[in-house]
Amino acid sequence: MADGDEQFDLLVVGAGPAGEKAAAQAAYFGHRVAVVDRLPDPGGAMVAGAVSTKTMREAALYLTGFTRHHVYGVSLELASEVLIDRLRAREAEVTTLMTGAVRENLRRHHIEFVAGTARLGADRRLRVTPGCGGPVRVLVGDAVLLATGSRPYHPPGIPFDDPDVLDSDTARALDRPLRNLVVVGGGAVACEYASIFLALGADVSLVDRGSRLLPFLDAQLSAILADAFRTQGMRMFHQTEVTRVDREAGALVVETSGADVIRPEKVIFAAGRTGETDELGLREAGVALDERGRILVDDHYETSVPSVFAAGDVIGPPALASVSMEQGRVAACYAMGIPFKQTVDPLTPFGVYTIPECAMVGLTEEAAAERGIDHVVGLAWFKDNSRAAIAGSTEGALKLVVDRKDRTLLGVHMIGEGATELIHHGQAVIHFGGTIDYFIHSTFDVPTVSDLYKYAAYDCLQHLESA
Repeated sequence: MADGDEQFDLLVVGAGPAGEKAAAQAAYFGHRVAVVDRLPDPGGAMVAGAVSTKTMREAALYLTGFTRHHVYGVSLELASEVLIDRLRAREAEVTTLMTGAVRENLRRHHIEFVAGTARLGADRRLRVTPGCGGPVRVLVGDAVLLATGSRPYHPPGIPFDDPDVLDSDTARALDRPLRNLVVVGGGAVACEYASIFLALGADVSLVDRGSRLLPFLDAQLSAILADAFRTQGMRMFHQTEVTRVDREAGALVVETSGADVIRPEKVIFAAGRTGETDELGLREAGVALDERGRILVDDHYETSVPSVFAAGDVIGPPALASVSMEQGRVAACYAMGIPFKQTVDPLTPFGVYTIPECAMVGLTEEAAAERGIDHVVGLAWFKDNSRAAIAGSTEGALKLVVDRKDRTLLGVHMIGEGATELIHHGQAVIHFGGTIDYFIHSTFDVPTVSDLYKYAAYDCLQHLESA
């Protein structure tokens, strides 16, 4: 090791969900760890993206009373400028809180946080250039974990230099009340933004090249979500692409393959992401990448270079903070030889923070059919649930997918407020190979939305008995 080089057991590049949890995992077992991030504050996409957007959602619902107007016949009316100011203040407050929590976690585990841009060299050396000037630091690790996350994919020909043409990152910087906007994409981020801005009072047009929203979702529930969006006033254009974004007489113009011409105040492109790897020097270091700049890894999250690992969004889908955290922990265990976490849970719950929320875990009905599994489904509707009626949250349904031969629960799919919390009941039952008898014989508090599980299970029974 050269004079001036600083030695660590594990070097982590990126202080987002994967990086933070990997660093803490290694440090917990006594290893000397440093985390390098180009931003001055840790937290990455979890704080800057997920927490920020979800806070926007909750603030929009609370400050506008959206979807609750009909319950009491009144709504909270705030001047548009006041609404945006309070939403931004709340978002900043929560972001500061969560950034502080990440920083404290690093401090508690005696992890050194280094702000600067890292470049990977030979023999697991990182050259770190401080963003505010100062000398370059050279850090050497027994192992390196790359967890730099991803950035929005920019389709060619779209003028992202226009201040009103946004991607999924810049869309969080709402600078004024909107009357109308276009959201491009049919995935989780696009649907979340579309429903949030709809709640804030904008006329929203969603342009999606796919045939339905959230293609990973159960098809029936995808249709229920689309119906909810239409009921709320959203315009949707399926199997449609944006062919031109330009300005005419100073106004933004969006043209589509369906010959529609929309004149929004802003347009948000939320159609995929690409690995954040440009500044790392990975090709020169021999680290293999795919065509979108995402790092290729093996089952242990090791890259093509020995003792260089990668985890999180930078390796591609599912690009969920929850999964990134687990990937980081598992990668750290392999990197440091820690006999603790060796695999990432294959039964990943997916949550989409639309209005209303969506969540799923396990097999969809379509996936069960493709695998040749003889199955039945059971449905329970929020409109029939007493707690949902009390709260005025009557949009949505809970769907169970069940193996006909032995009643084993295969999948749970839900649309409705609280879905991202409620999905974990089903996840636990699937994990332990449980059947719908668990829901039938368990006692649920009433009124609760959890009680939907029991009635969906009874609906399954009716289909089983009628076969």
